Amino acid sequence: MWIHPEEVLLAGPLWVSERANPFFILQRRRGHGRGGGLSGLLVGTLDVVLDSSARVAPYRILLQTADSQVFWSVACGSSRKEITEHWDWLEANLLQTVSIFDNDQDVTTFVKGKILGIIAEEKRLQQGEEPEEDCGKFREAELKMRRLFGMPEEEKLVNYYSCSFWKGRVPRQGWLYLSINHLCFYSFLLGKEVTLVVQWSEVTRLEKNATLVFPESVRVSTRHSEHFFSMFININDTFRLMEQLANIAMRQLLDNEAFAADRSLPKACKTLRNVSALKRDLDARAKNERYRAMFRLTQDERLDGHTDCTLWTPFAKMHVVGQLFISNNYVCFNSREEDLCQLIIPLREVSIVEKADSSSVLPCPVSISTKNKMNFLFANLRDRDFLVQRISDFLQRTPDSCWGDSSPLALIGHSVSSDMGRHFHPGLPTASQGLLQLYQQDAPEDLGPKAMKEKMKEEAWNIHFSEFGRGVCMYRTSRTRELVLNGIPECLRGELWLLFSGAQNEMASHPGYYGDLVETAMGVCSLATEEIERDLHRSMPEHRAFQNATGIAALRRVLTAYAHRNPGIGYCQAMNIVTSVLLLYCPEEEAFWLLVALCERMLPDYYNTRVVGALVDQGVFEDLTQGFLPLLYEHMQQLGVISTISLSWFLTLFLSVMPFDSAVLLVDCFFYEGIKLIFQVALAVLHDNMDALLSCSDEGEAMTILGRYLDNVVNKQTVAPPIPHLHALLTSGDSPPPEIDVFDLIKSSYERFGSLRSDVIEQMRFKQRLKVIQSLEDTAKRTRCYCYWGSSSSAAERHDPSLPYLEQYRIDPAQFLQLFTALAPWLCGGHTPSLAARLFRLLDQNQDGLVNFKEFITGLSGMCHGDMTEKLKLLYKLHLPPDVQVKDYRYYLRMWAKEKEQKTETIKDLPRMNQEQFIELCKTLYNMFSEEREEQQLYHAIATVASLLLRIGEVGKKFNNGGGRKTEAAQAPPTASQTPPAVSQAPSTTYLTPPTIYQAPPTDTQSPSPVDLQLEPAAGSDEEARDDGSVSSYSVVSASSLACEDLADDTVLVGGGQQRPGSGLDADWSISFEQVLASLLTEPPLVDYFEKKTDVRDKMAACNAKRAVQRQISSASEQEITQHST
Repeated sequence: MWIHPEEVLLAGPLWVSERANPFFILQRRRGHGRGGGLSGLLVGTLDVVLDSSARVAPYRILLQTADSQVFWSVACGSSRKEITEHWDWLEANLLQTVSIFDNDQDVTTFVKGKILGIIAEEKRLQQGEEPEEDCGKFREAELKMRRLFGMPEEEKLVNYYSCSFWKGRVPRQGWLYLSINHLCFYSFLLGKEVTLVVQWSEVTRLEKNATLVFPESVRVSTRHSEHFFSMFININDTFRLMEQLANIAMRQLLDNEAFAADRSLPKACKTLRNVSALKRDLDARAKNERYRAMFRLTQDERLDGHTDCTLWTPFAKMHVVGQLFISNNYVCFNSREEDLCQLIIPLREVSIVEKADSSSVLPCPVSISTKNKMNFLFANLRDRDFLVQRISDFLQRTPDSCWGDSSPLALIGHSVSSDMGRHFHPGLPTASQGLLQLYQQDAPEDLGPKAMKEKMKEEAWNIHFSEFGRGVCMYRTSRTRELVLNGIPECLRGELWLLFSGAQNEMASHPGYYGDLVETAMGVCSLATEEIERDLHRSMPEHRAFQNATGIAALRRVLTAYAHRNPGIGYCQAMNIVTSVLLLYCPEEEAFWLLVALCERMLPDYYNTRVVGALVDQGVFEDLTQGFLPLLYEHMQQLGVISTISLSWFLTLFLSVMPFDSAVLLVDCFFYEGIKLIFQVALAVLHDNMDALLSCSDEGEAMTILGRYLDNVVNKQTVAPPIPHLHALLTSGDSPPPEIDVFDLIKSSYERFGSLRSDVIEQMRFKQRLKVIQSLEDTAKRTRCYCYWGSSSSAAERHDPSLPYLEQYRIDPAQFLQLFTALAPWLCGGHTPSLAARLFRLLDQNQDGLVNFKEFITGLSGMCHGDMTEKLKLLYKLHLPPDVQVKDYRYYLRMWAKEKEQKTETIKDLPRMNQEQFIELCKTLYNMFSEEREEQQLYHAIATVASLLLRIGEVGKKFNNGGGRKTEAAQAPPTASQTPPAVSQAPSTTYLTPPTIYQAPPTDTQSPSPVDLQLEPAAGSDEEARDDGSVSSYSVVSASSLACEDLADDTVLVGGGQQRPGSGLDADWSISFEQVLASLLTEPPLVDYFEKKTDVRDKMAACNAKRAVQRQISSASEQEITQHST
């Protein structure tokens, strides 16, 4: 590459000249290539240890003149081919021209000008593609990295540092290269080369420590090794960059779209030496994240710059020193002293920005006025003119806001039509007020002491508003925190939650978004909407607001809208509890934006499919417990309690484990303080119960102690009627513990653990995120079942990364049969394909002809690890026909919405089984026991049970022939006369007579010939026919097939002989699952068989070994074919 000409005083000591002419010399670095001897080793060592970065490349071209001892470097190259191209160009284009100059100075000036012109032309051509901001030294370092480690062009170097790598007890001085995907180290000392390459996605631990052995070092841990680096010039800068790159890698593992979502990063104003543009962009990314977290701003906000200044605070009559931050939509201020003053000014609220008169007392002031008549005065600004111009530029791009802080719901109808038939419109009660206000508006006024206390709180907040302002532009000071800790009045709770969380800013910038989203989402059915419907009536069922259609409908709209907005999260359990509380105090749209703030900013990654954020904070909580309560930590780790309790505490913000009136105060503090408050309170709860917990001997006792403690945390100042706490009923004892005032709990948490800082928590979260995500990846790799992909379909086509993790991989029926045969414990010989097809149909709930990994594991787990009832229930359901009447499961969603409580499926909910389905069940059972040790006992047992069930069915038929005949007829398959018109018009099909189990099984020579019988198929018969491959919808076979092939020779069946072999089906005969279960329980061999657990790991190991052998055979066959062909 051509480089800016630089002076070189000594051209010979470390270089070997390979070509020369009167004006140019081509040189090779000693120690590069073959030979070199001792001098080459010394030069190579010096290059690595000292590394004069301007000469990283092993080849260079120098300009020389006869009368001068100064040389000029004009080109360098990493390979002989590259430098030869430059040499040839110089000889062809410059050598003849410079030979005619009389003055050596003219030669030098001409060549330098020519080289600079070539460089400028190259930059001009590259500007259309990508601006080249990196200096020559950094470019050479990037080329060296790719050459040393074999990196592709796509791998971009971020920065490189000189350091020592500890290999054993010996430090190796070299260079650390940090790229987007790799950490690389290279050292060359006296002929010994050390090369290290670590992928960021493999890093499990990254920390900075200082010990006697490794002074001020960085430890990088992977699954299999640890690496130590020290002797950095600036270890803090290096470690911050390493943290960023590792965090990006973890984000990509968690969500591949996360890194791509933030591309528009600001460029630095100045080009720094040895710093890449990518490094500056990553620094800008880190500043953006800190800025957004500090002021709770939206994810698309970009910091433009910040400067030191002072802010005049009229409430304190003083100037506060701090920093002013400017971004594309906000002007923000944060005091240097923590909690002294914070200010957020949305540009949509700004009316005037002007330069005020400067004086010695108030130098370089800028005044910003807002639409609600507030004025802010900033002074001591270093570049006031530029600042005012920058704010004015942003103001011109800011659209005029049609609504401000005073009426945030004024624009609900802006994009939502006034048509009252829409799902969400301004006429809904929940569109303008919270559910609590809606259900308390007719209540008589309370004049008791608690009500007077609530009035005093309201008055204190009104005084605060008059002094510090109201709305987004309010001054936030230590006084604001005091009022929050004393409890927010119910009438102001929704407004202040919206303000402190930053949700009000996002709602203001998206008017009408929620209404349009509801209209789009409510007509879409998905797995998330099914889960939402299932949990609607479990959301605070004890509160009257959710005991009627209004509250349930509002909750459905908010949860469904968010699931549609963020399909990556969709819906997660615990979201319903939190959203219910939001709806009590906020109108629907405000509750929706509060939910957005919770899920996407304040509790990041909490509510995704793997609750990664909650697991990360669980690890942080364990570290905090170890730091603050070391004795209790050791004991509770032995019991395994911390991981159990913390997940439920964090996911629901204590709402599910504490009385509502107390927990809602913690939510007040959480919206102001963030996750720090939840950690503080959790530590305070453990501290208050330390003595009792240290005396616990098992996990259950510890859980009981903590549960009873939290149940008795009360809010003695609440004016609302008491809400029964369902969890308290499960943990109450004979002597309830004393009540704990929630205000005392919050106060003690600040006194004991108030030293926690948000930046420290973020550092701890980073460490835990590495552990959690790598642990989840390891678990996924261990548990993932690699499917047998057939030639007709590819894994790439089936893989859908947009789905939840366990649902991304799907298989078709043929692949399912192979996996079922290899892993399932229920193998039935020739009947196995039929059973596999039935299970596939049962698991394929969306009827797309594919089963995902989650569904497959659900079925396999039921067969291997379920109890007897679960296994028999699964086996029973496999032999029932599919319900073809359900064409659109939105019908069920509407039915579920009308129910007050979700009913779980019980054995009584299963439909009755007719005679044909019972015969198929018996066939499956007979074939299932062929490889068991107690085969004969199992055959006798199932024969006895089958005979008993046949008699039960006959008795039930006689019993129901009276008044209950109509009900039984409705459950039996329809006859020809009962067939609906749509079915009766189909061509009739001939079916073979099903076998009937009778007293003595015939031999092969006595097998009666099948008798044809005309039967109309029941609903779902086509699916049954495909299941088992027979011509009948019920897989009907001849009487001899069951007797000869499926039964043992000494099997004796009694009963059921009233029906002749070859006769038609009895439409009135049926049995229930309870009868099947009760009959099987009478036979110990069957009970032992179905109670037995099955471990599939041996089968998986055998399957993998078989696959390995097949691959070896296939590889050998390909080699033979290749040899024969040659």
